Amino acid sequence: MSILKVARMGHPVLRAKARPIEKAELKTPGLQQFIDDMVDTMFEYSGVGLAAPQVHEGIRLFVAMLDPDGRGEGDATIVINPEILVLDDQTVEGWEGCLSIPDIRGRVPRAHHIKLSALDREGKRYELDVVDFPARVIQHETDHLDGVLFFDRMRSLETLTYLEEYARYHAKRADDEDE
Repeated sequence: MSILKVARMGHPVLRAKARPIEKAELKTPGLQQFIDDMVDTMFEYSGVGLAAPQVHEGIRLFVAMLDPDGRGEGDATIVINPEILVLDDQTVEGWEGCLSIPDIRGRVPRAHHIKLSALDREGKRYELDVVDFPARVIQHETDHLDGVLFFDRMRSLETLTYLEEYARYHAKRADDEDE
């Protein structure tokens, strides 16, 4: 396994639309190894999600920890060629960060309840009905596949903050909002 280099904001790969992965590609050892390397990279940097464009590959693939409490427990979910259907009109604003924009946080509005349709690493289609934090992670990572960064979704840049200030002034309030 390898730890992959994470592209930082400003690199053109983060603004390009990723191409779909063909089912035949999924069988290749190179892509299977890449998926494993993405999971290792996500864990190495304590992320809850990582999209292929973030590691310089313009393909529609991301890995994510979709546990409801956001603690990153359990196995990573492999998401290939995702499609999202919003299931209700409720939008929730919440704090987000990004491995490609280190040490920055901001409040981003996202759909509260979505259905994800995607392929797993063997090419089998699956669907997930998700709410709250897992829905936020899926939308954030899918945005990366479309060349969208979380800044682009913010209603205002007033909440943009460095991680240190987030921890000092906002983290406790964010925890209270989650309860």
